[in-house]
Amino acid sequence: MRIYLIFLVVVSLFTSAFSDSILEYPSEIESRHKKAAEEDVNLHCTTWRFAAEMNNLAPWKTIPVECADYVKDYVMGKGYLTDLERVSEEALIFARSIEFSGDGKDIWIFDIDETLLSNLPYYIDHGFGLELFDHSEFDKWVERGVAPAIAPSLKLYQRVLDLGYKVFLLTGRKESHRLVTVENLINAGFQNWDKLILRSPEEQHKMATLYKSEKRDEMVKEGYRIRGNSGDQWSDLLGTSMSQRSFKLANPMYYIP
Repeated sequence: MRIYLIFLVVVSLFTSAFSDSILEYPSEIESRHKKAAEEDVNLHCTTWRFAAEMNNLAPWKTIPVECADYVKDYVMGKGYLTDLERVSEEALIFARSIEFSGDGKDIWIFDIDETLLSNLPYYIDHGFGLELFDHSEFDKWVERGVAPAIAPSLKLYQRVLDLGYKVFLLTGRKESHRLVTVENLINAGFQNWDKLILRSPEEQHKMATLYKSEKRDEMVKEGYRIRGNSGDQWSDLLGTSMSQRSFKLANPMYYIP
C-alpha cells in the first residue's frame, strides 16, 4: 500500500510538470526566448564597454551595431552620470592630498570634449557612436558653441582652482576654433584657466597621444609639475610626461588613438 501511494505521488508530479510544458503557449515561449536574447546582448555590450574603458579593445571606429540601444540607454541614463560623478569625486580626493611647494608650478590638465563639455546633443543626432565620425559635421557643431557643461567636471574644475592649482586646457580642437571654444567654455561656467592649448594646422596630422605628450613635455620643461590629468580618452592620459595621477572619464561613443 505504501509503495502504491508513493507511485501515485510520483505519477502525479510527472503529469503536472508534463501538462505545464504542454500548456505553455507559443507567445510565452517567444517572450522567454526574447528575454534571454536581450540579456545576452546586454551582457555582451556591458563587457564590450568595460573593455573599451579599460583600453583593452583593438582600435575601433564605431560602436557595435547590436550595442546601439545599450549605449544610448547608458549615456542617457543614470549610469553614465554616476560614473562621471565617481571619477570627479576620486579626483578631488587626490587633488586635496597634494602639498603645494608654493612656486605656482602645480598644474591640473583638463581635456575639453566629453571631459568638460558634453557633445551628447550632437551624438543624439548621430547614433551615439554608431555612425562613422564626420569631421565636417562635428566642426559645424563645435562652431555653434552650445555644448553644455558636464556637471561633475565643472564641480571638480572649480574645486581644483579653489585649491590653488593652475589649470591647463589641452584639447584636440583646431586653433581656428579658439574663439568659439572660449565663448562656449565661459558660457558653460568654466573660467580662470591659465592656458588653453589647441592644435595648430601643422599638428593636425599627429596622433592624439603624440600631440598631447609633446605638449606635456613642454610643460615639464617649463618647470611645471603635472599633478592631475582628466580626460575621456586614453590618448589624453598616456604617453610621455604623464601626470602624477590620471583620471579617465567614461566615453563609450568614440575612440581617439
